[in-house]
Amino acid sequence: MPEALTPDALTPDPLTPDPLTPGAPAPGPLTPDALTPGALTPEAPRPAAVLFDMDGTLVDTEQLWWQAAAELADELHHALTDQDAPEVLGQAVEHTAAHLHKVSGTTLTEAELAARLGESFAGKVAAETVPRPGALALLASLRDAQVPTALVSASPRRVVDLVLSAIGRDWFAVTLAAEDTPRTKPAPDPYLAAAERLGLDPATCVAVEDTPTGVASAAAAGCAVLAVPSTATPMPDGDRITLLDSLEQADLALLGKLGAAPAV
Repeated sequence: MPEALTPDALTPDPLTPDPLTPGAPAPGPLTPDALTPGALTPEAPRPAAVLFDMDGTLVDTEQLWWQAAAELADELHHALTDQDAPEVLGQAVEHTAAHLHKVSGTTLTEAELAARLGESFAGKVAAETVPRPGALALLASLRDAQVPTALVSASPRRVVDLVLSAIGRDWFAVTLAAEDTPRTKPAPDPYLAAAERLGLDPATCVAVEDTPTGVASAAAAGCAVLAVPSTATPMPDGDRITLLDSLEQADLALLGKLGAAPAV
């Protein structure tokens, strides 16, 4: 089991204050200019808010979710392949459980499969929560610029809370889990709810996603979308969908431009 994400583990220099704790001031190297090469000028547009997916976007848990699904599929004598990916990656527990029930012909109920999937995934997240490259620095930049953020996840609240305990809860003004809306991704409900709780028009918000399911959800809600894939699955195209290889390439200036682009 990897060590917990302690401040020492996250900040190799013991003489430097922890830049990853939301309440702590940013240290010298992590100034807004250093974190965001395209730092905003006073005249530059700012995003009204940035709405982050969790698994595979902020933390490297999408692979843990695939592992949990693959292990259960193996028990059901079904080997997951790329053809199963749309039914697993970015999907809610119940959706993937229904898929495994269908393809395996198991006598277990969908509810039983969902419970086993959720338990397995939660255990893996509790043992290993690793931020994606650039994720915490981008969150720090947004905090310093006073841009509100929300966490919009299709994972169960139990898993969301495990991740928040690891990376910090105070980054986000709003957090949404699968149970918090009538429908979860790819329906637009989670992103519509996040924008409503922030008191904003979704069209002025930028969503950050890593899967086609999440991109479809955010785009359907009317958000501009920054897609940063965590797998090789092709992303949908769209006038307000921008593709990057890594969050390390994202900055406030880019997010401001995306949020200011007119919806069509």
